This record gives sequence, structure tokens and C-alpha cells, in this order.
Amino acid sequence: MSELREPCVPGLFTEEEGGRLLGARCRSCGTPYFPAPSHCRNPACAGSELVAEAFGGAGTLWSYSVANFAPPAPHKFDAPFRPYVIGVVDLDAGLRVVGQMLGAASEMRVGARVELVIDPISHEDGKAFTSWKFRLA
Repeated sequence: MSELREPCVPGLFTEEEGGRLLGARCRSCGTPYFPAPSHCRNPACAGSELVAEAFGGAGTLWSYSVANFAPPAPHKFDAPFRPYVIGVVDLDAGLRVVGQMLGAASEMRVGARVELVIDPISHEDGKAFTSWKFRLA
């Protein structure tokens, strides 16, 4: 029997199509947003009509760092805490996103191709609480 998967924050992402972030894009200027704001924040844009868009797929690792300490509450993780890599990724869809990386820091390289995945960040009461992450492509 597989464990039940539940998003750590409902409404921010979906597991469909291999994983997608649920955001928006300004209809006037094309600026992408995640999460979706109430209006376009581009100072050069006179419009403010946002349309829902799901971002995902491939991107490029722009930068990364290692989290060597446990994050504060309300963030949850499986004990014992293990250091993990946080990456800044430029998705091919034009959006720059921060997310946990799958793999060791020694495997990471700025400029590496990565792909968005939905993966557990913690387990509790028979549930796997999921979030977006990136893995090397």
C-alpha cells in the first residue's frame, strides 16, 4: 500500500504533468509570477490582468547553497535533520524559483540543467507531505 501524498501548502503546485507550479502571467506584459499576486508588479506595465498559468519542466541552476541547520517552525522535516541543497533555478518558462534540490552538494554545478519534480519533504501519520523540488536532468 502506498502512502497518501498531500501538498505541504495546498494550491501552490500540482503533481500533474510531472509537477507544475501554479502561478500567473500578466496578459499585457507577459511577466510570470509564482505565487500569483493580485496584480502585475512590473512598473513598466500599464495593465494588470493576470491569467492563471502552470509552470514546470526544465530549467537551469542559477545558484545554490547548502542548508546545514534545521529550518525553524512551521517548516517540517523528517528527523534526524540532514543538510540539504537549496537552489535558485531559471525555468525555461521565464520564471526564477527557489527550491530544494535532490542530490548532494558535490553533484551541483551552476549552469546545470534541472527539472521540477514534486517530492516529499516530511512524513507524518501515514502521509507524505510534498513540495516542489529540482533534480539534475
